[in-house]
Amino acid sequence: MSENNQIPKLLKGNRVIIVVVICLALTFFLFWNESCKSPISFSAIHWSGSSILFLLLALLMMAFRDLAYMSRIRLLTNRMLSWRQSFNVIMIWEFASALSPGVVGGSAVAMFILRGEKIPLGKATALVIVTAIMDNLFYIVAIPVLFLFISVSQLFPEDLKWIEQGGLTLFWIGYGIVLAITGLLFLSVFYYPKALTSLIRLIFTLPFLKKRKEKGEKINGDIYLASEELKTHNFLFWLRIFGITVWSWTSRYLVINFMLMAFISAGLGDHLLILGRQLVMWLVMLVTPTPGGSGMAEYLFEHFLSDFIANGTLALSLAFLWRMISYYPYLIIGSVVYPRWIRR
Repeated sequence: MSENNQIPKLLKGNRVIIVVVICLALTFFLFWNESCKSPISFSAIHWSGSSILFLLLALLMMAFRDLAYMSRIRLLTNRMLSWRQSFNVIMIWEFASALSPGVVGGSAVAMFILRGEKIPLGKATALVIVTAIMDNLFYIVAIPVLFLFISVSQLFPEDLKWIEQGGLTLFWIGYGIVLAITGLLFLSVFYYPKALTSLIRLIFTLPFLKKRKEKGEKINGDIYLASEELKTHNFLFWLRIFGITVWSWTSRYLVINFMLMAFISAGLGDHLLILGRQLVMWLVMLVTPTPGGSGMAEYLFEHFLSDFIANGTLALSLAFLWRMISYYPYLIIGSVVYPRWIRR
C-alpha cells in the first residue's frame, strides 16, 4: 500500500460518523447515569454578559492553541510550509487525533500528512518526534512548577479521595514513563539517530515489508539528514520552539478555566488547582481506548472539577460544553479540510 493510500483508509468518512455516534452515546449514558442519582437541573447556570465574554475567550484560547501549533510546524520545517499549508496540516492532525484512541493519538498519521506537503518521510518522522519531545517537556516542567503553588494532596477532589493514594502512585509512575520516553526520543533524534534507523531497518525486515526495504533505507537516510539539520539550530531556536509549545498547551488548558469563569466564581488559587487537575486528566486520557478520549474526558471533567461546580448534572453539562468547544469542531473542520487536501 502506498503512503498516499494509507491516510484515506485511516480517515475515511464513515469513521467520522462512527466516532460522533460513540461520543454522543457515551455522553447520553453519562447524563442518564447522573440523572438516576439526582434530578437534572440547569437552574444553577446563570447566563450574563460576562458568561458570553468568557466563553468567547475560551474559543479564543482554542484558536491561540492552533495558531501556536501552526507557528511551531512552520519553524521546524524552516518555513517550507506556508500558513495555509500549516493550517491544513494541523487541522488534519487534530482530525486524526479526534478519530484515534488517546493511546494512539494523531502522531502516527502526522508524518504522512507532512509527506503529502512534500516533506521527505524520514524528515517528517523526525519532526513529529521533536513535537512529541516538546509536548512532553512542557508536561515535565509544568508539574514541578505548579506544585510550587498547590499541594500534591489537592490533585484529587473529595469524592475521589478513595483512590488518592493509588492515584498518586499511578500519577508518578505515569510521570516517570513520560520522562523516560522523552529522554529516549531526545537521544534517538539528537545523539543516536542510528538507534532509530536500526529500529526502522528491523521493521522493514518483516515479511510484508521486505519488498519495500529500499524505501526503508531511504527513510533512514532522511532521518539521519534531518537529525544533522536539527542539530545545527542554536539554543535560542529551541527556546523559541519550547516557548511556542508552552503557549499552545497553556492556551489548551485555559479553555476550561475561562469556561468555568463564565458560570462560577473562583480565585487565583482555585484556577491553579484546576490547571493541576487538568494535568492529571491529560495523563489519564493518554491511555484512553475510546476515540479522542470520548466518555473518559467527560467523566474526568465531572469528577475532577466537582469541587468547583454546584451539582453533578451541571458538571456534566459543562463537560459537554467543553467538548463542544475543544473536540467536536475538529471533527467538523477536519471533515471539510481533509477531502479538499486529498484531492489536491
